[in-house]
Amino acid sequence: MRLMAKGVEPATVEREPKPSLVDIAEDSLRNWLASSRRRLGERLPPEQELSARLGISRGTLRTALRRLEQSGEIVRRQGSGTYVGSVSSGTFDEGLERLVSYAELARQKGVRMEAVQTTIAELPVGERVGEMLGLDPTHIATTVSRVLLLDGEPWASMRDVVHPDVSLPAPAKLHQALERGQMVLDVLKQQGIPVAYARTHITARTVSADDPVGSALGVEGKSAALELEHVTCTSDGVPVEHSTDIFLPGRLDLHVMRQLEDPPPVPTIERPTTRRS
Repeated sequence: MRLMAKGVEPATVEREPKPSLVDIAEDSLRNWLASSRRRLGERLPPEQELSARLGISRGTLRTALRRLEQSGEIVRRQGSGTYVGSVSSGTFDEGLERLVSYAELARQKGVRMEAVQTTIAELPVGERVGEMLGLDPTHIATTVSRVLLLDGEPWASMRDVVHPDVSLPAPAKLHQALERGQMVLDVLKQQGIPVAYARTHITARTVSADDPVGSALGVEGKSAALELEHVTCTSDGVPVEHSTDIFLPGRLDLHVMRQLEDPPPVPTIERPTTRRS
């Protein structure tokens, strides 16, 4: 027999509240977004199809969608639909499996992209870039440097070297396009260059307020940075552009989707039928 001291009330065990149907729907929706490999800006199925897929009512689904909209994980556009979003407006979530312009990512995310401190010059390519573009180091090529802003805040420092065989717009027109936030990749495609893929090399580096890149990005003291160096090529492997992009921490969230070569089939879950009396 359990004894208790006289005059002492038994302790009350606090239980964690059970998750509501909306909580469960929110988690299910978030897990489905992750497992189905939906990409930033991709349109989601209609509510009727989504509620049937997740096995929840449309009313519960709408409440869960409102929560994800408030956190920025989805974007709902009146008369258009619901799209995959991202949590932070200053961070881009980019998969390395595809080649996509940052300008397109900005459009999908609904943020304003523009360039400042833009310079366009004809300079020797140098040894490293020359090797990647198949040119002599002394070869002259169009070199573009600028700082990209997202909604007015410094986001990245970029330097592009375009192969001299590529025909570009007049400098004034090119400068105008870049200031509006277009990427060199966008310009190449508009010029009819059959861009197909990019070889990307990722390294960590340090920038400081004393160097041009750190100063342009508003660094105080020193900061770690992410450097993406890539060579853009046509489908037959001809290099057309070399780029060096430098991002401060939290500006670019890179990921790679990996999967089994022969994934096992997903078992079918039978739902119990509800009988009406």
